[in-house]
This record gives sequence, C-alpha cells and structure tokens, in this order.
Amino acid sequence: MHLIYPDILAEARNFSWGLLAVALTVGILLWLLGWWGHRFWIVLVATVGAGVFGFFSLPAASNLGLHPVVAGLLLALSAGLLALTLVRLFAYVAGGLAAWMLVHALVPLWDQPLLCFLVGGLIGLVLFRFWTMALTSFVGAMLVVYSGLCLADKMDKLDSVAWAVDQGALLTWLCGTLALVGFVVQYFLERRRIRKQREDAEEEHEHYDRGGRYYRSRYGSAHRRAG
Repeated sequence: MHLIYPDILAEARNFSWGLLAVALTVGILLWLLGWWGHRFWIVLVATVGAGVFGFFSLPAASNLGLHPVVAGLLLALSAGLLALTLVRLFAYVAGGLAAWMLVHALVPLWDQPLLCFLVGGLIGLVLFRFWTMALTSFVGAMLVVYSGLCLADKMDKLDSVAWAVDQGALLTWLCGTLALVGFVVQYFLERRRIRKQREDAEEEHEHYDRGGRYYRSRYGSAHRRAG
C-alpha cells in the first residue's frame, strides 16, 4: 500500500509556484498545530467543501431553480455555521472511514465495512483529542510530502513521478514517520499549554491573601482593601 500516487503527482506538479507554496505552508501548520487550531480547520474544510459541492452540483441546483454560485455560497455559509456544532459527527465519520480503509488495506479479504465504520467511529469519539491530533498530523505530512516533491520537480531537482514509482515504499514510510513525529509534537505542545494554564491559575489564586481582604494583581500592583 503506497500513500504517494504517481498519477496525483503528475497533475500536481503542474500547479503554480504560489499554490504549491500555500499547500506546503498549510501542511506544516496542520502537522505542527493541528489540534491547537482544530476548530479553525474544521470550519474551513466544512465551508470550502460545501461551497465546492454546491457550485459543482449544477444539474441539481438548476432543477430547483437555484443558480450554482448561490447554492455554493449558501451551502458554504450553512456548513461553516454548523461545523463546530457537528464537530463530533465529523469526528465519528472520519474515524469510521479511516478504520474501514485501514482494515481494507491490511486485511482485504475481511469484508465487514459497516462493522469497521461503526467501531472506528466510536473510537474517534472516545479518543477525540488524540484522533484529531493523528488526523491533522497525517494530512499535514501528506501535504508536505506531495508539495515538497512537486516543488523539487519544478526546480529540476528530481522527477517526482519516476521517484514515486521507484521509491513508493520509502515515501510511504516517510509519510508515516512524519505523521508520528507530528502527533508527538502536538501532544507535548498541548501538555505544555495545559500546564501553563494550570500554573497561571495557581499564580492568580496566590494573589489573594488567606483572609481575602486584599487583592494583588498579576503584575504585582496592590489594590486597596475591600471594605
């Protein structure tokens, strides 16, 4: 099972420098800060996905007397507003699909897609934080590798398509290793953030004296006694 497909690279390497640079930047941000900004990414993906779906559903929109651009804008707005409300549903669906694809790749003869989807969805809900870290790290790693190969191809450093054909297994291991490293980085960044919040809360609590008669601000300036 290879994660880097030569057919995709053959199309992607024709993209402009700017688009590839944006893809690389987004991939790095997802890889490092996926959980920290997961609400933003969920709203962005839901808005863009719904907008594209509405825009390209020309026959259905025309049959309903609605212009595709209007349909796309309305769907994008609706999806963006509902994204945070439905975030757990997104996690369930993503976990189910990931579990089904993983089982299908590892055990292709075991044909139980519904069972895989239901179990994977439940795991995605129970381990929501870790699942979000893993998913954003994996997607970020894939974007980094694809865009990096395409940029190297445009700079005439290598033939990305031929390299993907010859080194498919190596690129797959590279994506997996990057995803694992990104998950670990996100985990420790989140632990550091939680510890910093706890320390700030304890520091703020210490600014009150035991009798609660006066309050000292976080910057050391004393306020008058109350009463």
